[in-house]
Amino acid sequence: MTSDITTIIEKTLRAERLNLKEGTALLAKADLTLLGQAANVIRQRLHPQKTVTFVIDRNINYTNVCRCQCKFCAFYRQENDNDAYILSQQEIFKKIAETLAVGGTAVLIQGGLHPQLGLDYYLDLLRSIKERYHIHIHSFSPPEVAYMAETSGLSIENVLKQLKAAGLDSLPGGGAEILVDRVRQIISPDKITWQQWMNVMECAHRLGIKSTATMMFGHIESLEERVLHMIRVRELQDKTGGFTAFIPWSYQPGNTDLGGQATAGVEYLKTLAVSRLMLDNVPNIQSSWVTQGAKIAQIALFFGANDFGSTMLEENVVRAAGVTNRVPLEEIIHCIKKAGFTPAQRTPHYEVVRYHCILRL
Repeated sequence: MTSDITTIIEKTLRAERLNLKEGTALLAKADLTLLGQAANVIRQRLHPQKTVTFVIDRNINYTNVCRCQCKFCAFYRQENDNDAYILSQQEIFKKIAETLAVGGTAVLIQGGLHPQLGLDYYLDLLRSIKERYHIHIHSFSPPEVAYMAETSGLSIENVLKQLKAAGLDSLPGGGAEILVDRVRQIISPDKITWQQWMNVMECAHRLGIKSTATMMFGHIESLEERVLHMIRVRELQDKTGGFTAFIPWSYQPGNTDLGGQATAGVEYLKTLAVSRLMLDNVPNIQSSWVTQGAKIAQIALFFGANDFGSTMLEENVVRAAGVTNRVPLEEIIHCIKKAGFTPAQRTPHYEVVRYHCILRL
């Protein structure tokens, strides 16, 4: 362990903000155990009550048709593919009713950028859901919002105002990948730029629509670009305070045009820990059992994470890449309790719904 790394770690423990060079040095050179210890100290400062939260929700992908055809994505289809689809409203309603029946409080509705779907489709869908169900709609990533603006000829602000009025409650952080255009031009050349992603989020926050921020790492980005992504999230959070959580998840190469190797658990934990140390103004860091499995997600609770994510009653995008981790509610509660924390079901705004103190295993 070099003296430089020791100095940087000590800086984080004094609650001093790290810069790009320092964050990159931690990713490149710091010992895994040391990083975990430092991130755990910061996590305990922010969340001293030893509670680990999770949300019961469902990912509903209303279409798999997408014009972007990103190289890292195994989910998208073209319009004329045999397995291309658009869910009917009745199919979506059925999925929402099933979510509510098991105690769910939210749905995450996302899909591809379908050439045949205009703004009216999304507004009608939101209104129809709110007319029938009392549920939080955490939906439509910045690329989808930007596409609605493009196809309707309206501004981002106008589109978001209409979505909010129709029933949108918060935005997911999807489509961020790595917030560096060098990377985006290679892995998703037809998707919005990092500045456009930020513009959607900043506008949403100004309108009172909170959101998460994600990072998909472990493909072609450099360590410096990974940390730059974190800094750009941090800078917008300084301006708006609208991000509720940061969700780093590892790229899954199966069935994709980009290919490559999956990120190992050690690299995932290091990146998670550095995100906790860099993002001093984002309250929650979420672990990713979807890409890493339950055991690594459990260990992540000692590397800066304070949230176990979603029960994900349905997940299709990562599964399309050949990853089939499934962690039911009982196992999430078990993992949290065995790690020494109190499990708490939350809303997408991180308000606790109920505490789970009894195990049934």
